[in-house]
Amino acid sequence: MFNVANQLTLCRIFFIPLLVAVFYSPFEWRFFASAALFGLAGITDALDGYVARKYNLTTPFGAFLDPVADKLMVAVALALLIQQHNSILFTIPAIVIICREIVISALREWMAELGKRASVAVSNIGKIKTTLQIIAIVILLAFRKDTYPLFNDIGMVAMYAAAILTLWSMIVYLRAAWPIMSSANNNS
Repeated sequence: MFNVANQLTLCRIFFIPLLVAVFYSPFEWRFFASAALFGLAGITDALDGYVARKYNLTTPFGAFLDPVADKLMVAVALALLIQQHNSILFTIPAIVIICREIVISALREWMAELGKRASVAVSNIGKIKTTLQIIAIVILLAFRKDTYPLFNDIGMVAMYAAAILTLWSMIVYLRAAWPIMSSANNNS
């Protein structure tokens, strides 16, 4: 159960309180350190999946924990950034991303109960969305908008692109699941 892949996933969860503590620390380097921690979490996300597949270390516990760790880390980072930016222009894409994660998690859980979890497996759009989201959050954590406005603008563009891909991937998942949802609803 606690193989190398799952340990990498658990590291992401342990990074969460560390991220918050570093973000709110009184040191000047806190923003770059926060971004580095979040980036490292993103690397462990890619690495745990690679290790699990390459060495056949996939487990039901890992399949459960991996998306939970991802969503927790992203939600916490976005909450920190919402507070820092204190702007509706940032809050809107952050809320889109957080709400999509909740909807898709619930959809996957429900589909798993129906024995149809493979119908809502991770797509390429979802992988691109995740990569863009990680890049946006790293940039926005590292560069304060008042000190580095150009980098903040780049981060915001990446954030909006991630939010658009987030909505697109949610529509793809819902469309894939719709026939199963409809037949399950008709059979009730």
